[in-house]
Amino acid sequence: MAQEIDWVKLVETCPAGDGWGPPVTSDTTLNGVPYAPFSKGDKLGRMADWTSEGKDRDGRGGRQQYNRNYRDQQVYGAGHAISFNAPPAEDESTFSVVSNTRDSTKTRYGRGAVFTRGGRGQRGGAATTTRGGRQAINRTQQGGRQGYGGGGFDRGGRSGGGQRGRRFGWKDYDKPARNRDASINIKADWKLLEEIDFNRLAKLNLDADEGEEIDAYGFVYGYDRSYDKPPVKGTERRLNAIDRAAYNVTTSSDPVIQDLADKGEATIFATDSILSMLMCSPRSVYPWDIVISVQGNKVFIDKRDNAALDMVTVNENAADAPLDAADGSKDALNQPGALAEEATYINHNFANQVVIENETQKLQFPHANPFYNSSEDTDPPASKAYKYRKFDLSTNDEEENVYLVVRTEVDAVQKNAISGDDQLVTLHALNEFDSKAQGSGGALDWRTKLVSQRGAVVATEMKNNSCKLARWTVQSILARADVMKLGFVSRANPKSNDKHVILGVVGWKPRDFANQMNLSLSNGWGIVRTIADMCLKREQDGKYVLVKDPNKSILRLYEVPAGSLDEDDEQEEAPQEEGEGDDE
Repeated sequence: MAQEIDWVKLVETCPAGDGWGPPVTSDTTLNGVPYAPFSKGDKLGRMADWTSEGKDRDGRGGRQQYNRNYRDQQVYGAGHAISFNAPPAEDESTFSVVSNTRDSTKTRYGRGAVFTRGGRGQRGGAATTTRGGRQAINRTQQGGRQGYGGGGFDRGGRSGGGQRGRRFGWKDYDKPARNRDASINIKADWKLLEEIDFNRLAKLNLDADEGEEIDAYGFVYGYDRSYDKPPVKGTERRLNAIDRAAYNVTTSSDPVIQDLADKGEATIFATDSILSMLMCSPRSVYPWDIVISVQGNKVFIDKRDNAALDMVTVNENAADAPLDAADGSKDALNQPGALAEEATYINHNFANQVVIENETQKLQFPHANPFYNSSEDTDPPASKAYKYRKFDLSTNDEEENVYLVVRTEVDAVQKNAISGDDQLVTLHALNEFDSKAQGSGGALDWRTKLVSQRGAVVATEMKNNSCKLARWTVQSILARADVMKLGFVSRANPKSNDKHVILGVVGWKPRDFANQMNLSLSNGWGIVRTIADMCLKREQDGKYVLVKDPNKSILRLYEVPAGSLDEDDEQEEAPQEEGEGDDE
């Protein structure tokens, strides 16, 4: 039998400074045998890790990843004090193989913490994470879009609390701020008179009557009711380009309004397109401008040629509106300018296509079209009637009444299905460009959902195009139209804006549609009267420009020197003439 070796004596005979490893002391031996104390609860650490990033980095998820990578990374065996400081008594009643105590180093801001999970569902609220708060600030500075960060009025003009913020997507916080350009160049010699916040405008209120009709001009054709029937899939009608003479004459250039002003019929004069923009201004996001001329005690609310308010906007009020090229959009077809031109083209041709140009269904008004000249215009006039209507905007404490005359328009006529009476119709078209593209505003696919989920489609359009639909509704109410028809027009191919199809037409009573949109006519009349009084209190003839700030929810009223706007018009016409000369 081999002789047993006494390892303790063998170790003691080794020189103290000889060999490799830690020195052998009484603290590192157990019964004379070298021993490294350890605990099963200790975590394995790293001797040296040159691949991981430092603890103090500022990257995404810094605190959460720090807790996961660096928590409890002490040297292996450093927790031996807990294991070796046993009480002298041999009481094993508290012995446990698995630790029941929670790790005291766990932070409440970790990945699975309750605080973090609760915050993720409320990003964009009034008191949530930095990401939501930063987005809210940006949106308040971008065209006055409120309602996502804190309280206030949203794009549709409705009051919304901060806790109703939407849930942002991946890197939504990192989107660039949209800095739009003004619709008109503000010159140094323009004098700023007033600066009006949209919150102040939303509080204005003035009750007005239903108005009375002074005179009517033009004619309208009968509406084709076959468009009201939803088409079978694959048999949708194409939108055709029909050449008809249409006019968009500003207020002061209208010969009928000039005649009414000479007769002293009213104090304020405007057209329905300009007036609706002013009445619905708290809902607007894109920049626009209006020219106001004061002559004696009369106010003419005008627009410039090729003004921004003449264009039909698309998804102006969407949470993620279409991007400009300056904002990083590479899709030229779906930029705001291109979409506005497309929508304006669609509205013009849609109104001409859905009427039956038949003399038997034609409704002729007392006077002919005041703008059509058969010797100069080669195209036949479009189906259009102009009704000049008068409204009383006086208050109870005024000695003299303040009247407003507005030129309104109707596009068609139809017979009432029950009584057989004539019903005046206004025609407008909503257009779908690409339900999957950026800027679509979460719209449903009209081809599959328009018939089965028409209410959801219309509700989405009310949200994304609140300003546009409000303007159309106001115009229909001003004209006292019986029905407002909305056509749903979509691209034949989402990648091309040349060809379109009509997917359906839906009609509403204008007053009912206004109630669904929470549209207040009394608020609109209050805005009109307030702006007119601001100009009249100057007590002198002059010209003023009302400008919607391109990036804030603010209207600014400027006093313009004589001839300043005429110079701008000449500068805009000069490049066009040069371009025509080059083509020749």
